[in-house]
Amino acid sequence: KVRNSAVRTLFQTLCTHGQKLSLSMWEDCLWIYVFPMLEHVSHLASTSSKDEWHGKELGTRAGKAVHMLIHHSRNTAQKQWDETIVLLLGGIARLLRSFFPLLQQLSKFSSGWAILLAFLKNSILNGSKEVALAAINCLQTFVSSNCPKGNLESSFVKSVLDIYELVLQTSPNYKSDSADKVKQEVLRGLGDLYVQAQSLFNDDMYLRLMAVMHLMIKSSMNSSDYDSELGSIPAVQRGILEIIPMLRPTTMLSSMWSPLLLELLCYLNGEESPLHRNSKEIREQNSDALANGTKRSSVEQGHINGTGTKGDTVVGCGWGILFIEKLVPIMVNLFLEAPPNERCSASPQVIQGLGRCMNTRRDNPRGTLWRVSAECFNRVVTDEVRQENAECGSDMNSYRLSRARFWKEVADVYETFLVGSCGRVLSSDVPSADSATADESLEMTVLTVFGDSVLKLQKEAPVEVLQRLVNCLDRCASRTGSLPIQTVGLLPLHCSRFSLGCLQMMFSLCSCILKTSSYPAVSETSKVSISILTKRCEVILGQFLADENDLGDRPLPSVRIEETVCVLQELARLILDIETANALNIPLYLKDALRENQSHGRAHLLSLLPTFSELVVSR
Repeated sequence: KVRNSAVRTLFQTLCTHGQKLSLSMWEDCLWIYVFPMLEHVSHLASTSSKDEWHGKELGTRAGKAVHMLIHHSRNTAQKQWDETIVLLLGGIARLLRSFFPLLQQLSKFSSGWAILLAFLKNSILNGSKEVALAAINCLQTFVSSNCPKGNLESSFVKSVLDIYELVLQTSPNYKSDSADKVKQEVLRGLGDLYVQAQSLFNDDMYLRLMAVMHLMIKSSMNSSDYDSELGSIPAVQRGILEIIPMLRPTTMLSSMWSPLLLELLCYLNGEESPLHRNSKEIREQNSDALANGTKRSSVEQGHINGTGTKGDTVVGCGWGILFIEKLVPIMVNLFLEAPPNERCSASPQVIQGLGRCMNTRRDNPRGTLWRVSAECFNRVVTDEVRQENAECGSDMNSYRLSRARFWKEVADVYETFLVGSCGRVLSSDVPSADSATADESLEMTVLTVFGDSVLKLQKEAPVEVLQRLVNCLDRCASRTGSLPIQTVGLLPLHCSRFSLGCLQMMFSLCSCILKTSSYPAVSETSKVSISILTKRCEVILGQFLADENDLGDRPLPSVRIEETVCVLQELARLILDIETANALNIPLYLKDALRENQSHGRAHLLSLLPTFSELVVSR
């Protein structure tokens, strides 16, 4: 108590009357009292006894001795010295907060700063939980109190980053009961350092920060964490999710958007981070022992996670599904905030990563990852389709290449998700009514975005991609017609409704009753869609006739009747523009006649006339 009271008194006096002290008096206080005290207390704390004390015997009760109670946090000499270190660190934090500009004027400040950093580093790595947290708080207080005032130079920010970097590089070997809490606080300190000192960060410092983040992320992939199975996220991963949104690059660091996005995507795709590979020079500065320890940790983690690396089978490469669910919207929000030219280069990978997460529906249809990813995919693809060419930089060749890759990935996602998952029975387990309704609603939302926000609004999709996308709709619309008459009636209602929705979307794509502002793009989509649509109509109407002949007087399944009636009604309503009508496979002289009579809007009826003629004799 006397020792701790003396420490409090010393720092209270310095903080209260520090403005009145001369520089020489400050140097005496620091070099005669404060720094020697740091070294002495640190030595005593590391060498003091860990044996537990028992309080003085006060008497007896029922024949048993009664001892004075000593709190468990103070029942050893080492714990009491640790409390003194915590008080010292708190006092130093107050000095740095109030007098840092003055302290910089001292002749020996640079050597004192080096001593302090070494003490803080040792406290975090080797101290107890309380000591480590007090050292981290000292750094955080120093940064948050001096950065807004403009008192810090880049060298001081780098020195703090060095400590965080060393601690997190050592974290794979950092084994103690308080390790997770310390890691969380270091993570918060890392995020706060960037937020407070953004103007002092350059590209190299930002890449170092990202490399440190990667090491922390790798160290948190621990097979002994069962929190995810219990419905919660491990503490360290929660800390990671908290600071990722803080790392958005500033205007001066705009080139760092791509490394940030690709770093986050590697955890969705189950791949090694490109940034991690490029930052090997930083990590090679560690000792050989640390490098070997990190390597062993990586090998062991690879053994735990298995050998699969494809996102279709291993999403997150050892990460908990709950973590990925939280990471997906964070990544998408950052992507949508990025400058257009940076988004252009990252958009194909973002679409691919979201698609892989959406594909988890096949193995876990009741999970929420695919739902979250589908909603985020709708946001991304809608926003990307609306981007203007001029906003994506002057290098048009690079832009075209990136957009071609973007459209290829979009087609891949829709083909896999719509055809492989939507409107299908994915599990033998009967889901709850609310879950089934929510799933069907999300499927229809994906379909609506696909048609209204992608196919109708696109302005640059290659023709071959448009054909793939419309064929994707056609394959979903063909499901009921492809089933034999004996089993089509067993199709669940949500499946037939989705197929019918795809069929109606194809009609909508061909209709010319649309906004004139998007007419060129819609016309291109309509020209691709009309031939596919007329073939689908021929198949559906022909299947109706075939089924009717097979059944004789027996009634047709309601699914088949609804589909046929829908086709006839939509054909009656459909109006084509002249370019779409010219894309129909009908003789040239008929196209000329329709154009002269201004009857091109009904040209599809003429192309289907043979099929209609056969339907006249049906029941």
